[in-house]
Amino acid sequence: MLQMDIIGWIVVGFLAGAISGALMGGKTARGCLPNTLVGILGGIVGGWLAQQMALGQVQGFIAAVVVAVFGSLVVRLVLNAASRD
Repeated sequence: MLQMDIIGWIVVGFLAGAISGALMGGKTARGCLPNTLVGILGGIVGGWLAQQMALGQVQGFIAAVVVAVFGSLVVRLVLNAASRD
């Protein structure tokens, strides 16, 4: 089984940033580097949220990607809300 720690969430975050960028519109965090940063932050946020919701340790690559994409979408929602004039 794949055990996720902070480094694992960062690695999965690279993929999650690209997926969340494709799923959510908006003008914030576009491009390779911003998508990567949002994905890494989303992976950390998603992993933290999973632990806070008592889901325990997320195991498996697909589950990790799903949690990281969810976290990335949350980060993008916050960025979009903060950038509105």
